[in-house]
Amino acid sequence: MRASRFFISTLKEAPSDAEIVSHKLMMRAGMIKRLGSGIYTYMPMGLKVIRKVEAIVREEMNKAGAIELVMPFVQPAELWQETGRWDKMGPEMMRVKDRHGRDYAIQPTSEEVVTDVVRSELKSYRQLPVNVYQIQTKFRDERRPRFGLMRGREFTMKDAYSFDKDIEGMQKSYTAMFDAYTKIFSRFGLKFRAVAADTGAIGGSFSHEFHVIAQTGEDALVYCPTSDYAANMEAAEAMPLIAQRAAPTQELFKAPTPDTVKCEQVAELLGLKLSQTVKSIALTVEKEDANGRAVKENWLLLIRGDHELNEVKVNKVPGLAAFRFATEAEIREAYGTVPGYLGPIATKAKVNVVADRTVANMSDFVCGANEEGFHFTGANWGRDCPEPQVADLRNVIEGDASPDGKGVLAIERGIEVGHVFQLGTAYSEKMEATFLDESGKPAPLQMGCYGIGVTRILGAAIEQNFDDKGIIWPDAIAPFEVVLAPMGYDRSELVKAEADRLLAELEAAGVDVILDDRGLRPGSMFADWELIGVPHRVVIGERGLKDGNLEYQGRRDEAATAVPVADMVGFIKAKLGK
Repeated sequence: MRASRFFISTLKEAPSDAEIVSHKLMMRAGMIKRLGSGIYTYMPMGLKVIRKVEAIVREEMNKAGAIELVMPFVQPAELWQETGRWDKMGPEMMRVKDRHGRDYAIQPTSEEVVTDVVRSELKSYRQLPVNVYQIQTKFRDERRPRFGLMRGREFTMKDAYSFDKDIEGMQKSYTAMFDAYTKIFSRFGLKFRAVAADTGAIGGSFSHEFHVIAQTGEDALVYCPTSDYAANMEAAEAMPLIAQRAAPTQELFKAPTPDTVKCEQVAELLGLKLSQTVKSIALTVEKEDANGRAVKENWLLLIRGDHELNEVKVNKVPGLAAFRFATEAEIREAYGTVPGYLGPIATKAKVNVVADRTVANMSDFVCGANEEGFHFTGANWGRDCPEPQVADLRNVIEGDASPDGKGVLAIERGIEVGHVFQLGTAYSEKMEATFLDESGKPAPLQMGCYGIGVTRILGAAIEQNFDDKGIIWPDAIAPFEVVLAPMGYDRSELVKAEADRLLAELEAAGVDVILDDRGLRPGSMFADWELIGVPHRVVIGERGLKDGNLEYQGRRDEAATAVPVADMVGFIKAKLGK
């Protein structure tokens, strides 16, 4: 490829709306062009990267036994209504009507469509297992699209779906996809981590997320450096920090604490450690009683003052799947006070109390007195208030004991780029997707679901691989593997002849190479390719050629290396592992 025949459009400065490194660099490198909020045109340079990502994904999915198809971008509402997700998905799902007034969804994902396909095609256990996948455009109407391709509204995704006759088969398919994902991300040349995760809106019983490690990542990844334990913050189990509750040593005392509504303020006023305080969080659950009348339940969650609530874990506490935070009026009615002074002792109304594992083992703790301007010190379970329901409610912190008992936890940042789910029968039962088992009886299909954010890989790869000059692509997904940078291509016949010869030989050797024949000055030419991030550069100049050498420099190298002209093709092939 010659640069004069390719579309290269670099910018010295990023547009003002570009927020993070990957967004700025992709815009400056001419890889994407904004069309609307969260919607981008993939320019030729960016599309080359996307196609390389897709090729690796496709190769490994095919090797794992998955079969490619493509499902419609526009999907009838009836399928989504069968599973109840037409309403559950909320405003992120773009809904449209056709000329006849019929409702459709612009696909955010394809569980319903693929289940509809297989329920009409798979009739017998003899046809199982089956795994199908697509690489297709998706659309999610993000409330606040940002960060370029990292959180856009339109994006490209690889989604796969497995169908098995039993749970054992589903788990085998899940393992095969997990292994395929590991190979895919390894081939990308990215540092990544697979972590146990919450199933979220997709549903199912078990899942793992694949994250590209980057300091700018939105997600906190929890892992044990001395074991295999890894989970995202939402799913990471928090062990109790107090092994056993000590006997009370203090009397209950109502301490004046005016204008102190935060645990930090209370601890400072009383001269205590923050870890001696308990944070109270009021929730409300609305439900119907046996007679169909609407009723409200009051719930109080307790976590240590220096800890943070994990709302995903709260959702998993029996009775709290539909919780919301209580309003100030509801707090006054149930506790007889204003927010900031709540506690489990002497509430005004009936309250269901749930304590985090650590709080359940605390003694002589500080909590709100359910009276404005007062807190209790020396509070103890059993003596001063009933024993609470106990649950894991908090986010883990660095240094917590690993749940597997094999060390302590560390935390790093990551960008989610893949997710695998064991769905079980979450969709097949609702959509009556059944097959005849060995005994001739109908049984629901056991499903798995597996996604990779193809276009998101670009942003994640850049967030992990950049410097002050621009992008540093791994070889496998770089738009070009090698750039030939001739000095005076339009002025020196010697340079032109060697550049043309080297281009032809590298192309014949299967190297994805581009020759910059635009006649730019060296500084401008080098700046372009360092910004774009091509990992290998060969400089061709008259002075070097007279000495029989070319100049090689890797994108991460601090200095260039002289390589004999005759050896350069072999040198490049060795660098690329070809």
